Amino acid sequence: MSDVTQSAGTPGRPEGAAAVVVGGGLAGITAALALADAGVRVTLLEGRPRLGGLAFSFQRGDLTVDNGQHVYLRCCTAYRWFLDRVDAASLAPLQDRLDVPVLDAEGKPGRRLGRLGRTALPVPLHLARSLATYPHLSLAERAKVGRAALALKGLDLADPALDTQNFGSWLAEHGQSRRAVEALWDLVGVATLNAVAQDASLGLAAMVFKTGLLSDPGAADIGWARVPLGELHDTLARKALDSAGVRTEVRTRVTSISPNENGRWDVQVPGERIEADTVVLAVPQRETHDLLPGGALDAPDRLLEIGTAPILNVHVVYDRKVLGKPFFAALGSPVQWVFDRTEASGLREGQYLALSQSAAQEEIDTPVADLRERYLPELERLLPATRGAGVKDFFVTRERTATFAPTPGVGRLRPGARTKAPGLYLAGAWTATGWPATMEGAVRSGVSAAGAALGALGRPRDHLLGVFEEAA
Repeated sequence: MSDVTQSAGTPGRPEGAAAVVVGGGLAGITAALALADAGVRVTLLEGRPRLGGLAFSFQRGDLTVDNGQHVYLRCCTAYRWFLDRVDAASLAPLQDRLDVPVLDAEGKPGRRLGRLGRTALPVPLHLARSLATYPHLSLAERAKVGRAALALKGLDLADPALDTQNFGSWLAEHGQSRRAVEALWDLVGVATLNAVAQDASLGLAAMVFKTGLLSDPGAADIGWARVPLGELHDTLARKALDSAGVRTEVRTRVTSISPNENGRWDVQVPGERIEADTVVLAVPQRETHDLLPGGALDAPDRLLEIGTAPILNVHVVYDRKVLGKPFFAALGSPVQWVFDRTEASGLREGQYLALSQSAAQEEIDTPVADLRERYLPELERLLPATRGAGVKDFFVTRERTATFAPTPGVGRLRPGARTKAPGLYLAGAWTATGWPATMEGAVRSGVSAAGAALGALGRPRDHLLGVFEEAA
């Protein structure tokens, strides 16, 4: 066993503070970059053979496949900072203006396609034209949606009482019909919260809708990677880490962390002990619970009360082009969102569609053959061009613990970046970012953890200012 002591002033070693970041997802990568950019010597340890956490790619024959479809919004300032920092912004561009085609599988001929979009008018008028012409709701339902949106805009996100209520009940109290919930509120909410309105915290739902739709006209413009996610979150991220001087070790699982007699931290991995001034735990809540030393949190078992929610992704490769849009959302069907991943995957003939199915508790363990029998006919109902097309491949990816469950009351369970143990910090989308479990939340958590650590080390944090308000 070797001991690696990263200490200031040790003969033969460079001087300066040292940090270990445990976890190579977006939160850990962000924390490592933010610390290294301030002159801290950083070691990043990841148990998997790659970086990127739950937003990654893999090979399936000649295809490069994302484990799931991920998007971000213009209001995701921290994730946009991340893309800039790893020199990837041009590979995941934003729409010029929000435009979401919405297909209704049960709609009348000529009324099957609707659109949700915006104009350049100020909030909330930027959505008025889209709502007024949205064919999937009646005139009365559209009027009530507008009133509910104004009521939502008036909620105080700092009010802890919002977290104890569920979004579905609030919508019902504000006159929203079942159809309005399906055709609008859940259309957006399920994709961002990974829960239907009835199962979601009002606080988190209000945050999503106020920030994304009711803060700035362009806040909800959608961006997504035009290349495999692994190129952004692994290849380019690793290049940025290397350039920043971060020592990155994959296939390296941390077995324990503990304070030592020198007032520093010992991080144990198989065959090696690493000593550091600062440790950032950027792993899921259950793994964090198992690694936390005694006394680091007042109620560490609360981490085990934070539930998880699954996401199912259905992948279909056709022998010809069947969809002319980059993506669409669906109503009146088990299909939720469909994305064209042909170019990104490297497919040369035909078309590759990825179906992103959030809040997939009922289907997450369904056999592939059963999913095929269910979803191929649904795609035929939604996309007539599929009816004569051959299916070259059909496969499924499952993330059983894709996100934390945004249930009412989860806010009190989510810890902040600081712990009671000096030099130990927490990161991850499940921590108290104020956001649901998104790429934005993950990056924000990494910035918060790094900012707290740099403050304790007396290091500059100017490079974090402007990422988002709380970074200071």
